[in-house]
Amino acid sequence: MANLEKYRTCVEQALKNYSRYKPAYGEIEVQLIFDQQHDHYQLNNVGWNKDLRIFGCILHLDIKDEKIWIQYDGTEDGIADELVALGVPKEDIVLGFHPADRRQYTGFAVG
Repeated sequence: MANLEKYRTCVEQALKNYSRYKPAYGEIEVQLIFDQQHDHYQLNNVGWNKDLRIFGCILHLDIKDEKIWIQYDGTEDGIADELVALGVPKEDIVLGFHPADRRQYTGFAVG
C-alpha cells in the first residue's frame, strides 16, 4: 500500500508537469483528470481552433495491481522516463499501449 500512495503522487506530479504545455493555437483548455478512487488519470485537450473542435487524450495512466499502466502516451518524449526519474522502478511501469507479446522487449514490466 505504501507504493500505491507513492505511485499516485508520482503520476499526478508527472501529469501536472505535462499540463503546463499549452497548445500554441486556438482556445484550448488542458484538463487534468484524477480519479484516485479507481486509480485512473488523464490529461486531455478540450476546446476550439477556429471552427474545428479539439478534443483528445494526451496521456492516460492507470494504477493496477501496484503497477503504473501507461494506457496511452501522446507526448513526444514519453512519460515513462519521467516516472522513473520520480523514483518509480521500471519493473512497476507497464507500457500498456504495446501488445502483450512485445512488452518483454521494452525494458519495462510486461503486466
